[in-house]
Amino acid sequence: MRDAVQPRAEREAKTVLLLNANAAGGRAAGYKRQIEEHTAKLPRRPMLFVSREAQTAIRLIDALPAGSRVIVLGGDGTVNQLLPSLLAGGHTLGLVAIGSGNDTARALGVDRMKWHVALDHALQSAPEKIDLGEITYTNARGFTQTKLFISSFCTGFDAATVQQAQSLPTWLGGMPRYALATLIMLSEPSNFDLRISLDGQAIHAGPVLLASALNSATYGGGIQIAPSALIDDGALDLMIAEGMGLMRVLSLLPRMLLGRHLGEPGVIHQCFGELHIKAQHAVPMAADGEYLGEALEAKVTIKPAQLSVLRA
Repeated sequence: MRDAVQPRAEREAKTVLLLNANAAGGRAAGYKRQIEEHTAKLPRRPMLFVSREAQTAIRLIDALPAGSRVIVLGGDGTVNQLLPSLLAGGHTLGLVAIGSGNDTARALGVDRMKWHVALDHALQSAPEKIDLGEITYTNARGFTQTKLFISSFCTGFDAATVQQAQSLPTWLGGMPRYALATLIMLSEPSNFDLRISLDGQAIHAGPVLLASALNSATYGGGIQIAPSALIDDGALDLMIAEGMGLMRVLSLLPRMLLGRHLGEPGVIHQCFGELHIKAQHAVPMAADGEYLGEALEAKVTIKPAQLSVLRA
């Protein structure tokens, strides 16, 4: 007689909806009834799970049959925390953008869809593979950690701005929240002494305002930091703004918002497969809009065609 509990790989793949009730400053919880009413009309009603804790959502995904379709109703931070479990189970990610930043949704082409249109699309469309980035970093206490990202990795001013943004009122969302955090940080802009190499080749040693690795064109709720970046081209884009004073930062920021900063003096843009960063002193870091803390060293690598997703 076979065991009553089948191995995960032998069970039928499922489709589940995962609503992060904390997304968009807690406003996402208000979608629960609308989602239930909408899915009740479908021929095959997917299961809806509502969670306020990342660990609860992770345990749910870990228990799913291999190759399931996980449709996340949330934002960048929600998706980032679930990446390891999605990969481990060979699951397909669908996204309904009801978070604050939604840069991952922009990269997938679903950011401007009404939530019910995005949900129907995620239920019906065929999956495709996209790249991921992986960071291995050593924090100021000497501990080494590894983190995946789907959209962006930041060091320096940008990462410090992410930390500042997370302390602002939750009703501020997307670019307005990031813009306010940027204005606060501009009261005393810091430069960071970094040594940076790409694919084994040293390209910079000295002060930088920021150094960011992008898998998508935008970060910070829609800032077009790397206009040519694609999530399926097998490479990441490095953006460096060299050390500069307040007036130069103020003149550059409007161009960055519009994606018109490439080619400006002090701006470096290169594609890469592996990035190494060494800091003279601990530097703030962030991934997919989530603050990671400070680190002295980091390695960033591209993981081509890793994650199955549902794109527009």
